[in-house]
Amino acid sequence: MATLNPTLVEERRPLSGGGSGAPPRAGDGGDGGRPNFGDRLRRNRIGMVVALAPIAMLFVAFTSAYIVRQGLGEDWRSMALPDILWINTVILLASSITLELARRGLARQAALAGVPSVPGVAPAKASSAPWLPITLVLGLGFLAGQWMAWSQLARQGMFISSNPSSSFFYLLTGAHAIHLVGGVLALVYAAATAVLSHAWERRRMVVEVTSWYWHFMAVLWIYIFALLQFAQ
Repeated sequence: MATLNPTLVEERRPLSGGGSGAPPRAGDGGDGGRPNFGDRLRRNRIGMVVALAPIAMLFVAFTSAYIVRQGLGEDWRSMALPDILWINTVILLASSITLELARRGLARQAALAGVPSVPGVAPAKASSAPWLPITLVLGLGFLAGQWMAWSQLARQGMFISSNPSSSFFYLLTGAHAIHLVGGVLALVYAAATAVLSHAWERRRMVVEVTSWYWHFMAVLWIYIFALLQFAQ
């Protein structure tokens, strides 16, 4: 009588402990599906662009109203702009440069974050220049210069209700200054994060997003200044 021997079935085991053996998907970042730093940075940049769009549209509307009102009647009187606006422009451009230096410095630190663990390789020494505090001081200097420009016009008898030209000057420069105050608050937060946070991802993320806003404010001011200077 034939005897049936049990069939030995080879059990397939995963290649690594408890895993499925499937390769990680791009963007998982190796932390349970959480987006990696590059994905999060890209999303924050897109969010900042979306937030800046209404500001750009607001000043486009101001420009349209400025041009239309200028051509409506003879009550429009051109006004001489305070000379300090040139100095303010240089200050704001300088602050944009210093913030870009801070952003690039953090990007280099992020790129070298894993270098100390490599035997025999010494990381490059980070720049000791306090670019973020310098940017903050320059931003406050710009706002102080704008206040001086408004005070100078007030001493000359040029107020917001003096004529349509002065009204639009105060409207455009005042709206820009209000938005720049938001940038100054963001700089304060970025500087505090750079000092208090030990995670380079968080520090770089905050400075990256702040720099986008600040650069936009610098470009917007160049546009406003050119409009006031040459479109009268």
